[in-house]
Amino acid sequence: VSQAEQIKASLGYMSQRFSLYDDLRVEENIKFFGGIYGLDARTCENRAGEVLTLIGLTERRDSLTRELPGGLKQRLALGCALLHKPPIIFLDEPTSGVDPGTRRTFWDLIYALADEGVTVFVTTHYMEEAEYCNRIGLINRGQLIALGSPAELKSRHLEGRIFEVETPDVLAAVDSLAGAEQVLDAAVFGRALHVRLRQGVEARDFLFSHLSSAGLVVNQFKAIEPTLEDVFVALVGRSRGEEP
Repeated sequence: VSQAEQIKASLGYMSQRFSLYDDLRVEENIKFFGGIYGLDARTCENRAGEVLTLIGLTERRDSLTRELPGGLKQRLALGCALLHKPPIIFLDEPTSGVDPGTRRTFWDLIYALADEGVTVFVTTHYMEEAEYCNRIGLINRGQLIALGSPAELKSRHLEGRIFEVETPDVLAAVDSLAGAEQVLDAAVFGRALHVRLRQGVEARDFLFSHLSSAGLVVNQFKAIEPTLEDVFVALVGRSRGEEP
């Protein structure tokens, strides 16, 4: 690469594993990265103050990094990644291991960056979190299997209707439904299962009759809106030849 320095100046990166220095104070960590990115002393000082305000750590600027809870460490790592004002930022599972409230706060920061014109690439295993993105690429076994907005992916890759079924033995229910002509796919989602049926199938009659014949009781049944996880399950099943 002949323009490595220019490329480096255009990119910010936050790793999945916290990789800052625990024995430095919050502001010291930020300024250390300012030096790595070649910022002069005055610019680094000014940007450090701006970043501390953005990530909400101004009052913790003198705290040792090791004293911060996990969510604040993640915010600090983001601050270091954007200190040099890169137009493109890569975040590798930035909310892994944090509580839902902290995750929501972190996404508010991502939205704020996007509003300023920053392009943010996020990797995540949380499909509900991927719904926050404008454009999504789904990857299975290292291969890109779909690309588009959440709405585009759902309309393009999910035919039929989806129902959530609660039954005491969801694994047995999935096995029972596998291969049925009326079923496009069925997968466990938490304590329930999502069943995607072909258009025209009388869902209640089919599901209650089919599962009852397998000795299974249906405790609850309802139609639901598709999720990105439904899309992913359908695409993976299709690639394995599991969908008719």
